[in-house]
Amino acid sequence: MEAKHTLIIAEAGVNHNGDLEMALRLVDAAADAGADLVKFQTFSADRLAVRDARKAAYQEVQTGADETQYEMLRRLELSRADHEVLMRHCTERNIGFLSTGFDIESVNMLVAMGQTLFKIPSGEITNLPYLRHVGQLRGRVILSTGMANLGEIETALDVLEQTGTPRPQVIVLHCTTEYPAPFADVNLNVLSALRLSLGVDIGYSDHTVGTEVAIAAVALGASVIEKHFTLDRDLPGPDHAASLEPVELASMITAIRNIEQAMGSSIKRRTGSEMNNAAVVRKSIVAVRNIRAGERFSAENLTTKRPGTGVSPMRWDELMGRVAIRDYIKDELIQP
Repeated sequence: MEAKHTLIIAEAGVNHNGDLEMALRLVDAAADAGADLVKFQTFSADRLAVRDARKAAYQEVQTGADETQYEMLRRLELSRADHEVLMRHCTERNIGFLSTGFDIESVNMLVAMGQTLFKIPSGEITNLPYLRHVGQLRGRVILSTGMANLGEIETALDVLEQTGTPRPQVIVLHCTTEYPAPFADVNLNVLSALRLSLGVDIGYSDHTVGTEVAIAAVALGASVIEKHFTLDRDLPGPDHAASLEPVELASMITAIRNIEQAMGSSIKRRTGSEMNNAAVVRKSIVAVRNIRAGERFSAENLTTKRPGTGVSPMRWDELMGRVAIRDYIKDELIQP
């Protein structure tokens, strides 16, 4: 059985701190780790937030409360020219480029640059004009659902369908929007509930510390894993502290690939690697002492011992009371 391939998105996000050279290094780190895609964020602060919009609490912790969210976003913008450089570098490094457009104009820029996979961030799941615009593009969609309830997810899917993107083209990502997300708030059991209730492929966008939750999500059926990463968690910026460093990203990806292999078949049977061990580890019916021909087999003269190359102990009752047709010495395997 061929193992599934989980789409792994290394989320660079804004961990480039507005520096193109750092963004290029993030591409390199994602490619070296074995990710399928490296994802950035495309936005204009002027279109994304009003001038006095406050930061999230975790952003204030990481970047201070002296500047507004708008001012922080201005520092983290990437130009179209920056995007073009990053896309070329992704091609050179054989890793897919992806960016989340946070407004309609940003989505249009990505479309003009050839992007056909659209990542809808959690904050836009209740943005009707935005959803309609993405839906009419008729591309593949990854929909993040942080902060959403089931009704809001259903409504977003309906909007996408009504405007031209059929549900089979959408992957819904379970997500807990906090940085880092508390383990108690993750609720991985939501994955199977979303698959059953929505009839879509599901994935997981992980904001927890470490890698174990993302790996567990794969075992629970996630077909996409998105995880923030950084070159250094000690760098200044809103998302670095809740991100993996390159070595950790590579370790997570290796673990996910191992889990994909381990998931295997749902049929319980003896595997090829177990064949040789069965004869060594299982037991056979043997003589517990010397037995003479004509003597009847009983619990006093038979026992079970390794190896498992003789009569199976499951035939114990069948042998009880049967006459030995020849002599046996102690520990000799009984012939039926």
